[in-house]
Amino acid sequence: MTSMPDADARLLEAHDLALAALHEITPPATVGDAAGYTVEDGGVVSLRFATTMEGYPGWFWTVSLAVVEDSEPTVLEAELLPGEGALLAPEWVPWAVRLAEYQAAQAALAADERDAEASDDDLDDEDAADDALDLDDLDAADFDEDGSTILHAGDVDGVDIDVLDEDGDDDEDFESDEDDDIDEDLESDEDLESDEDDLESDAADEDDDLESDDE
Repeated sequence: MTSMPDADARLLEAHDLALAALHEITPPATVGDAAGYTVEDGGVVSLRFATTMEGYPGWFWTVSLAVVEDSEPTVLEAELLPGEGALLAPEWVPWAVRLAEYQAAQAALAADERDAEASDDDLDDEDAADDALDLDDLDAADFDEDGSTILHAGDVDGVDIDVLDEDGDDDEDFESDEDDDIDEDLESDEDLESDEDDLESDAADEDDDLESDDE
């Protein structure tokens, strides 16, 4: 197990040098407080500072410093780097891969559209078959001489006009029978009245005969 090399104290204290390097690449207002350091190979020390820019949570301004041949600390690099748990952009995908994915998605969409059209065609075929069956169920009497169907006004509402005609004929027959019965009753009443008149006439004749005998 290798131990972390000791950091040069001069590098750990070179905050002013690091901030001066950052202010050359970004406005001072975007640089926050000091946020620690890391020791790299070769004695390089990276000082970290918080960033105040929106959209970069978990990122740090990082300045790498080193001491070369006992000289004063010098800046090697200054940049904005992500820390642990930082919000990162998606991994870059080559254009050829993205094109292939797009073409595959378009092909799948076209296949779905073809399936939907085929399903609609099947439904249309089923409707046509049902219509053909309905025509087969019609009798020859339902067609005119020229082959057109005979339509009744009442059939539109689901009522057969022929049935209504038959019911009307039955009603007329019933009314005719009632009229005949009434006529017969009237004739019977007239016969009764005639018989009563005959009886009264006979009684009057008998009274006249009796009076004639008495005289």
